[in-house]
Amino acid sequence: MTGVGPVGVVGDDVLLARAFLSRAAEPACIPLWHLVRTHGPVEAVSLLRRGQVDDEMLVGLARRIEAVDPHADLEAADRHGVRLVVPESDEWPHFALAALERTGEARLAEFLGGKRAHADGGEPVPPLALWVRGPLDISALAVRSVGIVGARSATAYGHRVATDLGYGLALRDFVVVSGGAYGIDVAAHRGALAAAGTTVVVTAGGAERAYPSSHHGLFEQAAERGAIVSESPVGCAPRRGRFLTRNRLIAAFGTGTTVVEASARSGALNTARHAQKQGRTVMAVPGPVTSAMSVGCHDLLLQARGPCDLVTGVDDVVSAIGSSGDLATALADGSSVGNAPTVGRHRSASAVELRVRLDELEAAPRAIYDGMPAARSITPDELAASCAASVVDVIRALPALELAGLVERTRDGYRRCRAPAP
Repeated sequence: MTGVGPVGVVGDDVLLARAFLSRAAEPACIPLWHLVRTHGPVEAVSLLRRGQVDDEMLVGLARRIEAVDPHADLEAADRHGVRLVVPESDEWPHFALAALERTGEARLAEFLGGKRAHADGGEPVPPLALWVRGPLDISALAVRSVGIVGARSATAYGHRVATDLGYGLALRDFVVVSGGAYGIDVAAHRGALAAAGTTVVVTAGGAERAYPSSHHGLFEQAAERGAIVSESPVGCAPRRGRFLTRNRLIAAFGTGTTVVEASARSGALNTARHAQKQGRTVMAVPGPVTSAMSVGCHDLLLQARGPCDLVTGVDDVVSAIGSSGDLATALADGSSVGNAPTVGRHRSASAVELRVRLDELEAAPRAIYDGMPAARSITPDELAASCAASVVDVIRALPALELAGLVERTRDGYRRCRAPAP
């Protein structure tokens, strides 16, 4: 069985048992998780096969158990370059999943106490195993990573913000975690990859396939530089319930979770609620009050269900979840890291000065500035396309922006100044 197991001293019996369990039931099955915690994976499989389980939900797995072949699953995974990572291995993300252990224990107490109805948004319990494709050692997830989620039907505004966040955070060595879906997810992944950074796709199907299939190229790039992670074995198709269930893993794998755009019933809000339950920092990007894709973000910022930080760019995210070293570096190189603003808090002085300088300009230069990406250079031609303006208008606006200390020339074009010039 060479090639199918994680690095570390893990017996084949444990690998086979964990592979069996990941196929036997849907992810986040509370009674199965309880059975494994109580007896260990090998004995749990033995009890299931012999039918010596009391819980009716486990008894109902009997027909499905007969068709489970963990040897075949491990061999298929090996063919697709997918490895099985288990709690007994060195690569298991214990740090990232510690909060899920706590929430899982609390949910288990409710379950054993009679509250057995399955949560529509996914039960907050840890995974039994993870199938991983890609070079990233996932044991360090949540140490320096950010979940970026949002609407599938994202607006141009949402796409731009998510791309800039993914790009800027990757430049600062944060791992960008998302779900690989249309809209905000794919924009965040692509932003990170554009910066030659690391990104993790938490998928609802097998780790060998891209979902949606049109994102095949993106998934392959993520597998080259980061990881594709799934609770389901190779060959499993994505299902609606698995999308909601995997959201707890996106929340767990990020030091914090940022919602860029979300409608009132967006699945991104489910991810945010999982993050809040786990004690993770939740952030939201405000948007136009006229946009249905910003309703969910604004609801989060009202903090009716839990704390949420207001963020408008990379600096705000870093100040909310970064280390003291990030702040020291930012201050040393003159970047404008804010003070982890939330609703009701004041913006940093540099951001206020920036807004004053923008307000002093005419409408045309302001529009050109707003079309510039947050963390990279852009040519006048690219900027004209981004702003839906003529190249002549861009060339006329750039000197005014330079004079105001808002943009600077680079070898590749122009970029926003890291801080307003004095």
